[in-house]
Amino acid sequence: MELKEKLVSSFLAFENTVDVDASIHDIRSNAIKIFEEKGFPTKKEEAWKYTSLNAILKHDYSIFPKAESAIEFKDVKKYFLYDLDTYKIVFIDGKYSSHLSETTHDKIDVCLMSSALMHDKYKVVIDRYFNTVATEDGITSLNTAFSHEGAYIHIPKSVVADKPIQIIHFSTGNEAAQFLQPRNLIVVEENAQVQIIERHQSLSDAPVLTNSVTEIFAAKNAFVDYYKIQNDNAQASLIDNTFIAQQANSVASVHTFAFGGNVTRNNLNFYQNGEGIDSILNGVTILEGKQHVDHNTLVHHTTPNCESHQDYKGIFDEKATGVFNGKIIVNKEAQKTNAFQSNNNILLSDKATINSKPQLEIFADDVKCSHGCTIGQLDENALFYMKSRGIGEKEARALLMYAFANNVLESVKIPQLKNRINKLIADKLNVSIGFDL
Repeated sequence: MELKEKLVSSFLAFENTVDVDASIHDIRSNAIKIFEEKGFPTKKEEAWKYTSLNAILKHDYSIFPKAESAIEFKDVKKYFLYDLDTYKIVFIDGKYSSHLSETTHDKIDVCLMSSALMHDKYKVVIDRYFNTVATEDGITSLNTAFSHEGAYIHIPKSVVADKPIQIIHFSTGNEAAQFLQPRNLIVVEENAQVQIIERHQSLSDAPVLTNSVTEIFAAKNAFVDYYKIQNDNAQASLIDNTFIAQQANSVASVHTFAFGGNVTRNNLNFYQNGEGIDSILNGVTILEGKQHVDHNTLVHHTTPNCESHQDYKGIFDEKATGVFNGKIIVNKEAQKTNAFQSNNNILLSDKATINSKPQLEIFADDVKCSHGCTIGQLDENALFYMKSRGIGEKEARALLMYAFANNVLESVKIPQLKNRINKLIADKLNVSIGFDL
């Protein structure tokens, strides 16, 4: 049975296992119909022109875990930001792990999506926000149809989250192949602030496919600082769909660090609804082997006097493939918009590939918008200069690549996370740099 048929036929069984109110049931039922009609995306669609899911859809995925898996903290400590006090929402094979998590309902809600969907305490927030900004494409609708577990984060008005929040999804490999569909809802009310770190990590060589959807709402004057760490093994694939709705004078930033995995597709969508908004999209990609990462971004400016800044850097070696498909839309009413988009790439091998397509659709006449793309190799003159000063070629190449990505790292606002990213980059470059990055 093909995966699409398996999912559609499993929907009724899934609905019978979860208890939600009628409105959520209707949302799910409508979503499965959309998925049944549209199915998985193919390369025939312009937005998926350079990314094929055919190979990863052929596995016989288990949709529901057959048994709960236990993990000891010492065995996964390295995947946590353990040198910083944080709230933690941890899932193992799609199921909540209470002993690895630290949630709270003290001033803020950091808890489970399953609880929010079932209990009246959260109904006002769920009714107002759930599934209101996510699109109705096939892959997102599939997640909506099976939406049950994930992170629910609510930061009330004028509250600053007292510490960052980590969302971590582990897959153990207890199934021969596993299909996971986490659903996150993050609501940051007026004048509130939060920092969030998200990671998907496979602990085995078994194939795993994750179809994740995150909806983020930033109210007036809210501040959202979001970090995605993608450094999975060669059999793990991720489709990450993130939708962010911003109100006046809010600031939302998403940093995506893509260092590993089989096929990774990041769909990142910002919708601006109010003046004085700032949307920040930064990314660093370092790939090797046959890894494939596709960054698909959208920033939709609908109101005047707003800004957006996109800066994506990519380093590709061996037969790795990168895709950047970035779109900025400026409506006629969105005068005085300042939108910047940049995608710069280095190819370390003549077999590595990058497909870059920056796009601007501008319908206003008083704007400042720019985009650019570069694809090249390391500067041979700079390499020669560094080698002439006694620096080994390997270290010289690593330093140049680090410098290439450094301006993106400068915007990381959590020092402990910045140190961790620096170490990951050094590991990816296979070099030990003799100073504190």
